[in-house]
Amino acid sequence: MGLKRTVGRIAFALLVLGIVVWAVFPFVWAIVTSLKVGSALFTVEAWPSQPSLANYAAIFREQPFGRNILNSLLAASAVVALSLGLAVLAAYALGRVRFRGRGLLLFVVLGVSMFPQVAVLSGLFELVRWLGLYNRIGSLVLSYLIFTLPFTVWVLTTFMRELPKELEEAAMVDGAGPFVIVTRVFLPLMGPALAATGLLAFIAAWNEFLFALTFTLTDDARTVPVAIALMSGASQYELPWGQIMAASVVVTVPLIGLVLLFQRRIVSGLTAGAVKG
Repeated sequence: MGLKRTVGRIAFALLVLGIVVWAVFPFVWAIVTSLKVGSALFTVEAWPSQPSLANYAAIFREQPFGRNILNSLLAASAVVALSLGLAVLAAYALGRVRFRGRGLLLFVVLGVSMFPQVAVLSGLFELVRWLGLYNRIGSLVLSYLIFTLPFTVWVLTTFMRELPKELEEAAMVDGAGPFVIVTRVFLPLMGPALAATGLLAFIAAWNEFLFALTFTLTDDARTVPVAIALMSGASQYELPWGQIMAASVVVTVPLIGLVLLFQRRIVSGLTAGAVKG
């Protein structure tokens, strides 16, 4: 019995170690490659013999990479704020108010989130041009809401259904209206769900590529995924792998920091609301 348990623990430890290595190795390799220059880029070594920060300096010197980061930050932050603000109100209606067709409407919301981006690209492009948002951050915010808003509505609706009815009834007895109930009663209890959905929406907007490539034209208006994809070397046949890896590390570190900062709220939010049907 003891030997069987020991073998099981060792197997579980090896499985966890394998998952950690599988998940972390690409990022570690990107860091190692970003510290290499010249012919050292094509040598295999655990750590560069002569580490250099030249690639990090080059991505900010040779292109407006700082502006690209700011564009991604502004677009993702605006998308998260609008998604959560609209989704909380929609979640209250879909989760707490009984009306005919509520279940069908919720499934339609979920179905919209499954549309492939390319299916709405041409129509969305015409809408962006008609609104005069082409090559502006507003076009990215508008397009990103298409895939972040249905997801946040679905998750927050599931979470809001689990909140006790007694809280809502007590607030109604005290004369509170729907808006007061949402903002002062339910909202303080939805911190984990808001953190989880907000972070997932931020990551989705931060990493989005197709809409950003289609709706922006100049270097100053691009976001980081597009800026990294369009990096070029001294000639059209050269790919600046060192700079690409350095840029990838720079844009990945903030996401890792956010996940570590809100990890407890993310786990709590996903387990409390997102996985319940």
